[in-house]
Amino acid sequence: MPQATVIYLEAGAPAKPPTGAPCNGCGACCALEPCPLGQWITRRRRGRCAALDWDAPAARYRCGVVAEPRRHVTWLPAAWTRALALRWIAAGRGCDASLELGGPG
Repeated sequence: MPQATVIYLEAGAPAKPPTGAPCNGCGACCALEPCPLGQWITRRRRGRCAALDWDAPAARYRCGVVAEPRRHVTWLPAAWTRALALRWIAAGRGCDASLELGGPG
């Protein structure tokens, strides 16, 4: 039986959408592990992506490389970084995280 992994998300985060449904900012995928872009930008291969940001007013998670590109990549124009990040994380393609989330207890 596979070992369970615990990830911590904000209580107000939306529930993970079904695989293939539009991203709703639940943050589960990035809280589990960084995507290839996150690995390259943050030099972190395991655990929560360091570029994962909680947007409290919107009550959702956002990719920090998309939301604040200059904070993560200073050597490219922000518009280029944002455009590349959107493509690399497959924004608009739907949820590709095949996670099974369970609650406490």
